[in-house]
Amino acid sequence: MNDEFSIEHATATPPETGAIQVGVGRPEKASSSAGRPQISAVACDRPPHGHLRDTGIFVFRQRTERGRRRLPGQAPSLPPSLGRASERAWQASGLAVDGRVRARRRCRTTDPPPNPSAPAPAPALAPHSAIPLETTIVIMASISLEDVRNETVDLETVPVQEVFQHLKCSKQGLSSTEGESRLKIFGPNKLEEKSESKLLKFLGFMWNPLSWVMEAAAIMAIVLANGGGKPPDWQDFVGIVVLLFINSTISFIEENNAGNAAAALMAGLAPKTKVLRDGKWKEEDASILVPGDIISIKLGDIVPADARLLDGDPLKIDQAALTGESLPVNKHPGQGVFSGSTVKQGEIEAVVIATGVHTFFGKAAHLVDSTNNVGHFQLVLTAIGNFCIISIAVGMVIEVIVMYPIQHRAYRDGIDNLLVLLIGGIPIAMPTVLSVTMAIGSHRLSQQGAITKRMTAIEEMAGMDVLCSDKTGTLTLNKLTVDKTLIEVCGKGVDKDMVLLYAARASRVENQDAIDTCIVGMLADPKEARAGIKEVHFLPFNPVEKRTAITYIDGNGDWHRVSKGAPEQIIELCRMSKDAEKRIHGLIDSYADRGLRSLGVSYQQVPEKTKESSGEPWQFIGLLPLFDPPRHDSAETIRRALHLGVNVKMITGDQLAIGKETARRLGMGSNMYPSTTLLGDGKAAGELGALNIDELIEKADGFAGVFPEHKYEIVKRLQDRKHICGMTGDGVNDAPALKKADIGIAVDDATDAARSASDIVLTEPGLSVIVSAVLTSRAIFQRMKNYTIYAVSITIRIVLGFLLVALVWRFDFAPFMVLIIAILNDGTIMTISKDRVKPSPTPDSWKLKEIFATGVVLGTYMALTTALFFYLAHDTEFFTEAFGVKSIKENDRELMAALYLQVSIISQALIFVTRSRSWSFVERPGALLVIAFLAAQLVATCIAVYANWEFCKMQGIGWGWGAAIWAFSVVTYFPLDVLKFFIRYALSGRAWNNINNKTAFTNRTDYGKGEREAQWATAQRTLHGLNQGGGASSSELLGDTTGYRELSELAEQAAKRAEVARLRELHTLKGHVESVVKLKGLDIDTIQQSYTV
Repeated sequence: MNDEFSIEHATATPPETGAIQVGVGRPEKASSSAGRPQISAVACDRPPHGHLRDTGIFVFRQRTERGRRRLPGQAPSLPPSLGRASERAWQASGLAVDGRVRARRRCRTTDPPPNPSAPAPAPALAPHSAIPLETTIVIMASISLEDVRNETVDLETVPVQEVFQHLKCSKQGLSSTEGESRLKIFGPNKLEEKSESKLLKFLGFMWNPLSWVMEAAAIMAIVLANGGGKPPDWQDFVGIVVLLFINSTISFIEENNAGNAAAALMAGLAPKTKVLRDGKWKEEDASILVPGDIISIKLGDIVPADARLLDGDPLKIDQAALTGESLPVNKHPGQGVFSGSTVKQGEIEAVVIATGVHTFFGKAAHLVDSTNNVGHFQLVLTAIGNFCIISIAVGMVIEVIVMYPIQHRAYRDGIDNLLVLLIGGIPIAMPTVLSVTMAIGSHRLSQQGAITKRMTAIEEMAGMDVLCSDKTGTLTLNKLTVDKTLIEVCGKGVDKDMVLLYAARASRVENQDAIDTCIVGMLADPKEARAGIKEVHFLPFNPVEKRTAITYIDGNGDWHRVSKGAPEQIIELCRMSKDAEKRIHGLIDSYADRGLRSLGVSYQQVPEKTKESSGEPWQFIGLLPLFDPPRHDSAETIRRALHLGVNVKMITGDQLAIGKETARRLGMGSNMYPSTTLLGDGKAAGELGALNIDELIEKADGFAGVFPEHKYEIVKRLQDRKHICGMTGDGVNDAPALKKADIGIAVDDATDAARSASDIVLTEPGLSVIVSAVLTSRAIFQRMKNYTIYAVSITIRIVLGFLLVALVWRFDFAPFMVLIIAILNDGTIMTISKDRVKPSPTPDSWKLKEIFATGVVLGTYMALTTALFFYLAHDTEFFTEAFGVKSIKENDRELMAALYLQVSIISQALIFVTRSRSWSFVERPGALLVIAFLAAQLVATCIAVYANWEFCKMQGIGWGWGAAIWAFSVVTYFPLDVLKFFIRYALSGRAWNNINNKTAFTNRTDYGKGEREAQWATAQRTLHGLNQGGGASSSELLGDTTGYRELSELAEQAAKRAEVARLRELHTLKGHVESVVKLKGLDIDTIQQSYTV
């Protein structure tokens, strides 16, 4: 059968539906026997693969069914299944086609099959035209919005018209309904931050190892303590639950307040945009944008999403936030612009092609989200908690072994003693105290212009010893300027000021670009650029001529013309001699070596007095050096940072010469390298091994020409070298490194991506606030360190002290009284968050060995004083004889009160020892801490003096005993400072050096010293190519052939060379000097300069 019919449209649906629809018009030859046309199979000349936005060649074979009459306008019925070959191909590809059918070539059944890879073009068939039984057709596949979301098409490179086809939109914009539906597909145009349920956050404060111990104690108080003829210990249970609830509530409130402050900051920085919706221009939040929206961007706007420019004049776009480049780039209609870049000149409409996580920002944020570090604070908190838990566990095991199998104590008495160790030994308030300390510190930082998004970054900032800083917009102003001192005058009768004035006249005074702005801005008054002259004609900058020019009339009526632009264009314009041209090229090269961009200025007179006239010959009058100047406070900030032991490294995307010039102006040193050296590309790959690269990064002052992956790698390698690394930045290219760094700092005017990835957001320009933040962080860290030493000491003190009392004297201390001690201690210690401290002049770190050693020694001493006190009160008449008080040795109830007061006084007084570096009574504490201590001890003393509590078997001891216990506590308090000094001295290493160097108060003989000096002298000879005397041995060197005088002179010369090399290294590396490392091992009191916060 050879019936023909026309194809009006064809639609291919996803293969899983098993349907391919082909719309069919009326047959040109209606045979009476012809039935309804039906597609029996679809066969592909080539399997569909890749993206089906490409043209696909398909062969449709049709047949007609006889005996069935086709109704007018009825489409063909669907086949029950596809052909096997094509079905397998479609299912393997998993892709769909939805488009119009256009006939490219007509071929009968007798024609050979067309070449799928190179179909011959032919005019498309008109609707209702005849198509033979077997026809090769082309399906122009369009993509769905889901494909756009999945980035199966590159909308950045296809023609703009195809962008509209793929996005199913037009230049009239979208409707509000369509925008809402697309918002469900693409999501909001913003970087979402992970949110956490507040209820889960609150419960999280009750779900940690320290809380588990207290929760176990609470269960123990009502389950295991239910025996021995006594009811469950409900007082202890309620007290423990209340203590847990109070600690969790305080921690939650403080951290929630800090989180709300950061959220409010982010909300206040939400960008706006101008979008065409429902045929009207509206100003809306940038978060509502979807692909297909038409937006308008103009001078000063931040591009809200990735977009393609439509018809209009070219734009100047500042992409410093994306690439780190200082100069704007030109963008023409049809080209793409990226979210986060800033419009510096022009106004144009654009169609949005990507939003949210699919933009350049979003791709960087994806790398950011893949980084999840565990902070130092969590690790330290876990280590200290584990130490306390293990100490309690050891004490409990000893008690169980001694009390039950050996002493055969009553079951309930043993449980009570175990509860004493659990309740009193665990530092349950530690997470709360540290959280409150950091939350209050976070509030203080916000007042200084630093918003803290992650509070644990505060303690990490205190230990920061390396700060990697982006250059553009962070160390510099991200605004071009002219260095007046380096202006080169090349013409006669002009000076530097005249060259600058002529350049300003060749600049626009309105709607300026970056170069015009910086040149006009160098004048004392911008109006000077047009003062006393009348502008006749202005030639704007264009990419071809690369210069601007102005024709003007001066006050005398004379005509002049000035031009500025690329030096090569100005040189060609002037047609100067080869010698003059060579001199100017030399100046340009010298600028380039220092990282400065050059701008040429030329001048001519126009005697014809018409703007079209060529005028007299051009004169090259001068060169202007352009550079991105450092911020006014950057040099001082870097100097103070180095003084505080923080090494600053410049990480920039600019050229190496520009980075070196900026570093020179800031006093950072010029030891900078290109990014190729960093990753060992090219020649560097054979010269630098992994270890050398690590050392290179550690000692370098900075790197230039870096990309985001380079910044990430720099931070990672520094962290691998055990550095606490901070990273400052303002652009999306900084986001991955900001997230990877221990402390990510987003500077003022940073992009959303940088703020989202950072830990601290600065609200003041420049880096000066960082120095204040470092000092504040170190003060906060000092408070936290003071408390951790206190907490460890109290754990040892409670466990060992009550262990001795329970096992030696078989005295059962009431768990409820330990709970009272814990509550009063926690209430007092909360005030340490506002204590007056001296921050360290060098980076701080959690020295766990020092914390544990100090805690064990001080805790053991206090435990022994408690045992001594109990011995004197229980077994002797010491207090009766010394203070004239009644004896309580036979009254366990009064012993309970006396022991409670002694433990309470010495435990709380310990905080004054741990908070000070020198004598505790010399360093003035915060007023709030003193008030809290006095209030808590007044309550404790009143309880010991007056309380008669039957449930805990305690009876008041009166004011006489209270005064005696206070006197005993004061006497035993002073040795705590001595022990503190001894521990610090022993841990510093100086004590062991003295032991090694001294024997019976005399210096040890250094045997072999002369031999080592001779070997060193020989090495110096070899190093500098000196004569070795025929390879003389060390013994010969000390003999007659080489005298001591010669060796001394050689040693002196070598020492001088070593000193020169050392000074050169110190000058080059600045913040890497070895003295900074040595300072870490010194006592803070030896540092002359100190700060009080």
